[in-house]
Amino acid sequence: MTLSIIIVNYNVKHFLHQCLKSIETATKNIQTEIFVVDNNSVDNSVNMLNNEFSYINLIINNENVGFAKANNQAITRAKGKYILLLNPDTIIQENTLHETINFFEEHPEAGGLGVKMIDGNGNFLPESKRSLPNPSIAFYKIFGLSRLFPKSKKFGQYHLNYMDENEICEIDVISGAFFMTRKVVINKIGMLDESFFMYGEDIDLSYRIQKSGYKNFYFPKTSIIHYKGESTKKTSVNYIFMFYNAMIIFVKKHYVQTKAKPLILIINIAIFLRAFISIIKQLVIKLTQPIIDAILIFMGLYFLQKMWAINYFLNKDYYNDSMLQYAIPLYAACWLSGVYIQSGYKRPLKPIRAVKGVLLGSVTILICYGLLPETLRFSRALILLGSIWTICSLAMIRYLINIFNGSNQQAKRIGIVAEKDEFKRIFKIIQNTHPNIKFIKQINTIKKDTESLGNIQQLKEILKIHKLNELIFSAKDVNANEIMQHMSNVNKNLSIKISPSESTFVIGSNSIHTQGDLYLLNNHMSKKGSIKGFFQKYIDFFK
Repeated sequence: MTLSIIIVNYNVKHFLHQCLKSIETATKNIQTEIFVVDNNSVDNSVNMLNNEFSYINLIINNENVGFAKANNQAITRAKGKYILLLNPDTIIQENTLHETINFFEEHPEAGGLGVKMIDGNGNFLPESKRSLPNPSIAFYKIFGLSRLFPKSKKFGQYHLNYMDENEICEIDVISGAFFMTRKVVINKIGMLDESFFMYGEDIDLSYRIQKSGYKNFYFPKTSIIHYKGESTKKTSVNYIFMFYNAMIIFVKKHYVQTKAKPLILIINIAIFLRAFISIIKQLVIKLTQPIIDAILIFMGLYFLQKMWAINYFLNKDYYNDSMLQYAIPLYAACWLSGVYIQSGYKRPLKPIRAVKGVLLGSVTILICYGLLPETLRFSRALILLGSIWTICSLAMIRYLINIFNGSNQQAKRIGIVAEKDEFKRIFKIIQNTHPNIKFIKQINTIKKDTESLGNIQQLKEILKIHKLNELIFSAKDVNANEIMQHMSNVNKNLSIKISPSESTFVIGSNSIHTQGDLYLLNNHMSKKGSIKGFFQKYIDFFK
């Protein structure tokens, strides 16, 4: 057996499907076995694998055992001369496996190998090549100096940004997204360290390979797409703690005490700063709309009580300070709580949810009204007027926000790079998910005909003239090598997706920070599956 490919999957069914399709093409004439270890996914990944990829070696876990342990489960069964640890949210080129295996054959000193990685929009991912973290490198990375001076040999050491991304070179750390090594190396140094639940295990394995006398190489003569981050949120507090705690495990394991202490201190500072910034950012995002609503309510009620006092009671000072100190805040709290209960702060903001929430709050106020002491029983008319004002103002602000957001979002103009049959299949999938998209046109892969916008060789001109903002490649009609080549030559603001052959979905992602939007032929989930998924999300959050 020449090659054993090991993929750990956790709730990324569609990306996994796309990954396996690319492997099918890349493994021609290579003796290969494929292992997929499923870490208790709830998105029907296992059913998909059993139905469409029955030839793979499937290992099913009843809990999420982590990346390292899941890989080790497959490594113990692997028979290949070479072992490839591959992320499920990747697409490999047709020549990737042949090129990397040939490199190993020609370089007996090579113990580990990584390749050039690009994201879903064709941007080079700097983590394709990294150096080991030491106190100075960690300091430059954590405090942003590596980002400010990326080409500096001093400050840019973490991602080795000063080195040509298209040149083969020796590196310290290989990314776990595509980590190829020899089975004899694993037998010599041991498998992945299961102290690392997620993150850091690739750094540890890379370092142990170097310590055993082998070298690690960055090999950019072939590329892969790594959507990266589709199953983890990079800005979440949970991610920050997991990632930096993995760094602490590595430092304690491999560095002497005198060198470890300053590095651990820097990492702990990074954990605090990144977590603090993340929490503040999340609070700002979540509280901005409720604060705007609260201001609108307070302003409206303040002027309403003044007007009511003057016009009805003929005394502008009729309401005492208790009105401002207790009643208005209480009314506002009830209305805002009602809006929250009715999902009025869930994106996109819908005016009808705000209306229902305010009505719920008004009913609550009126029920409680009779229980209040006489001094706090203000005019029922004021409650009614306040309800009307709150309904109108909150609904209007949401309406205006939606108009503003809509004006900033261009209507989709999609070009599908495919032959006629594939174009019809992909067109049907898009129309099923988004029937209101008006512009969906074919870009032929061979020659222009009367129905298409042109052929793939005219791609740049087609994008410019027809103002396309989304491009979908048929993996059946365009190979991965061509797709990645075209991705590197087009506008980076263009949304790019790939449709695997014979699939019922189209998926892609423009950057490592965003989740890929999905076109799906059967755009529904069973009630049982959705309930299980709902609880699984909260179980994972508290792990």
